[in-house]
Amino acid sequence: MSENFYLDQKRVLSVGRKIKEAEHKIALIKNLQSSFDDTQALIELFQELGDSSLEKEIEESLHDCEEKVEKARIETLLSGKYDSFDAIVTLHSGAGGTEACDWTDMLWRMYKMYCDKNGWPVKVLDSLDGDGAGLKSITFEVAGENAYGFLKCEKGVHRLVRISPFDANARRHTSFASVEVMPKIEDKPDIEIRPEDLKIDTYRSSGAGGQHVNKTESAIRITHIPTGIVVACQNERSQLQNREVAMQMLYSKLVEMQEAKEMEEMAAVRGEIKKIEWGSQIRSYVFCPYTLVKDHRTGYEEPNIQSVMDGNIQEFINEYLKKTSGK
Repeated sequence: MSENFYLDQKRVLSVGRKIKEAEHKIALIKNLQSSFDDTQALIELFQELGDSSLEKEIEESLHDCEEKVEKARIETLLSGKYDSFDAIVTLHSGAGGTEACDWTDMLWRMYKMYCDKNGWPVKVLDSLDGDGAGLKSITFEVAGENAYGFLKCEKGVHRLVRISPFDANARRHTSFASVEVMPKIEDKPDIEIRPEDLKIDTYRSSGAGGQHVNKTESAIRITHIPTGIVVACQNERSQLQNREVAMQMLYSKLVEMQEAKEMEEMAAVRGEIKKIEWGSQIRSYVFCPYTLVKDHRTGYEEPNIQSVMDGNIQEFINEYLKKTSGK
């Protein structure tokens, strides 16, 4: 009876997700049709009246249509099994002490602003402050249509080059931070996790929060012994809730690892053996001696580094999707 209940629950979640995806696609098509109709009406009005003041409005309307068509085209490139899912993102500072922790904090701000621009709510699940400034690590959940499909393009190592504000001699420093992205798996996947394979630790939450934070050992850290995966959650109100979220993160990470392994096997068959690992530097952010953000996978560049740090990273994601899809 219990097994049938969970199977039924899994089917309901699966159907619900498919309905949500279909509704999103229908809304996208309706939005495109509305824009086309508005532009067509403006053109017909211009032809009828010959009013030159409408020319600028028509140009703006055509530009709006082009942007929407391009956005819809990019979404067609999201064909992965979990691309429509919410995402769980983890940022880790690399070697470099305070400088690297500050860089991780800068990336956290960049992704937060990117999510805000897309209307995607962000929820911090776990964080560890740096010793002097910034963040040693942070894990956050992003809820939104195709959140994983877009954010998975950010997986890898991000490199910063700048004059360090923490160096009294104003020398140029290079810092690194890694970005991990996994889909948030709501329905329990067909992956067996044995209790004896788990090492569960409790500790006191370190972040700001409600009355229970820093008073009880409500934070949870789970280590999956066979794979060495470590997940943690400290921002829920109780130990039970933190454990639930941490287990969900573990399932998601195992699914993401399984998907990565399948991708590597497919690449090996095609003769394109490229490891998906922490050491794969994907992008450089240069503040000095010039300003430039360059994606090493696609060659795409953006000299307006402040715009990028303010969350305008969609073009980098689009270029990567185009390259990996071959379109």
